[in-house]
Amino acid sequence: MNPYEWLQTILFFIALLALIKPFGTFMAKVYQGERTFLSPVFVPCENLLYRICGVDTDEEMGWKVYAAGLLLFNVMCGVALFAILLLQGVLPLNPQKFPAFSWHLALNTAISFTTNTNWQNYSGEQAASYFTQMFGFTVHNFVSAATGMVVAIALIRGFVRRKASAIGNFWVDLTRSILYILLPLSLVYAIFLVSQGVIQNFSDYKTVPLVQPTTYDKPRLDDKGNPLKDAKGNPITESVTAQSVTIPMGPVASQEAIKELGTNGGGFFNANSAHPYENPTPLSNMAEIFLILLISGGLTYTFGRMAGNPRQGWALLAVMLAILILALGVLYWAESNGNPLVAKLGVYGINMEGKETRFGLAGSSLFTVATTGTSCGAVNTMHDSLTPLGGMMPLSLILLSEVIFGGVGTGLYTMLAFVVIAVFVAGLMIGRTPEFLGKKIEAREMWMSIITVLTSGILILVFSGVAMMVPSAVASMANPGAHGLSEVIYAFASMSNNNGSAFAGLNGNTIFYNLTGAVAMFIGRFAPIVASLAMAGSLAEKKYVPPSLGTLPTDKVPFVLWLTLVIVIVGALTFFPALSLGPIVEHLTMLGGN
Repeated sequence: MNPYEWLQTILFFIALLALIKPFGTFMAKVYQGERTFLSPVFVPCENLLYRICGVDTDEEMGWKVYAAGLLLFNVMCGVALFAILLLQGVLPLNPQKFPAFSWHLALNTAISFTTNTNWQNYSGEQAASYFTQMFGFTVHNFVSAATGMVVAIALIRGFVRRKASAIGNFWVDLTRSILYILLPLSLVYAIFLVSQGVIQNFSDYKTVPLVQPTTYDKPRLDDKGNPLKDAKGNPITESVTAQSVTIPMGPVASQEAIKELGTNGGGFFNANSAHPYENPTPLSNMAEIFLILLISGGLTYTFGRMAGNPRQGWALLAVMLAILILALGVLYWAESNGNPLVAKLGVYGINMEGKETRFGLAGSSLFTVATTGTSCGAVNTMHDSLTPLGGMMPLSLILLSEVIFGGVGTGLYTMLAFVVIAVFVAGLMIGRTPEFLGKKIEAREMWMSIITVLTSGILILVFSGVAMMVPSAVASMANPGAHGLSEVIYAFASMSNNNGSAFAGLNGNTIFYNLTGAVAMFIGRFAPIVASLAMAGSLAEKKYVPPSLGTLPTDKVPFVLWLTLVIVIVGALTFFPALSLGPIVEHLTMLGGN
């Protein structure tokens, strides 16, 4: 890194760490019903919403009722979005007259946004109307993010409460997540984005003439949108001369803000956060990365504060930072070394192909690890263009079950599942009954933790294996061999872990990938959620066990190292064979001169 890149990266992490405690404290107060600086404005709004919806704020729920309310609400939201997509052609705010989505693409997209995945098998500016973007996607960005947050809070209550049968009120938690946290921050950040050059309008698309006509080779497509190839497997192209260019418009800033804040991902434009209308300046780039990590990082301190021991939260944050910074270092090193095959052609230096020169290698690398360490999926770099080992970093972060930092809420409750596993294994090693925060960890908690941690891994390996045996799925791969395998593994890893970013090079808009992806996203989202809520209910019913001399301290450096090792080992045992056949083989092939 040059001095500017060092300074930029260091200042970024200093700013993030400086806000973790105050923001985490604020969120703890919100969920505990304490007064905050926003209370005079939002308490009357909150009470009005409860009266309109008939919510009794004093009535708390057991984990089964809490889970039932959560699932019913999300399914209804998904059905509503599915209907919007199928009726898009007749709905208002559609100046480009975009037709309805196909049924399988609509199903995939509805489940995608309902599950906080935002996987897109379509190009936003070429397929989605303003109505769909605002009333469909943006609304779901709020409610899906809030869903993950309330599950984390419910699990915290499970650890904190003693001999209790309830873990909170889902409707109250959901309302407070949106009203006090997501909505104000999104509003402020949307205004900031507009100041940087992000558009926010309802104008028709603009067609403007080019100063100089441009001729380029355009791939020919079949009637299904797939690239045509000749007998040798090379793409068939045709020469096209462009005399003008169409500039898309739309309400972008409002969606961009919650897209990053809620770790939703998904872009208004196909180029995502590499598009100047979504991410126009180096300042907006760093601000978007900051927003991606803010809530997930802040929730670690919220956990420590609500548990009565802030050191517990700092310990979890230390694990997240350690792995994130390690991944950042490896990615930067791999891309700065470039591709030796390109060097043989006389082109030396870092690999900037597929990256934005506005942001440089440091800004692109930091965005890449932040968006894949969380379950965001927004990208300012095309991951398909990364070197093999560079591309393995975002893939590996997703494969670690999205806990570095993880999605808003999802990262914390998945990390706590890893903590339970780490405590249980450590207890077996030292011959003690495993305990965490004064609660004994028994078979029920272990089963729920295993479901939370391993669900996505099972989905990834099963669906990737099936894809390799289905001819139409293999035909969707733009690249053969190890790189093509990486594309498929990345796609199902992204969907199963509700990330939403894509490795590119894979045509996902087919019936196979739309349907299998929908199943992967739904199970990958809600199986861990139900397991986490069940664990919260089980823990809340337990009595408190005071710590003794034999209690494993979980807020010390040794446990931080042990937890990090457990996370890495689980990821390595699950996915090392797949990584060996994908990016590792591709790297060795590259070194071999092919």
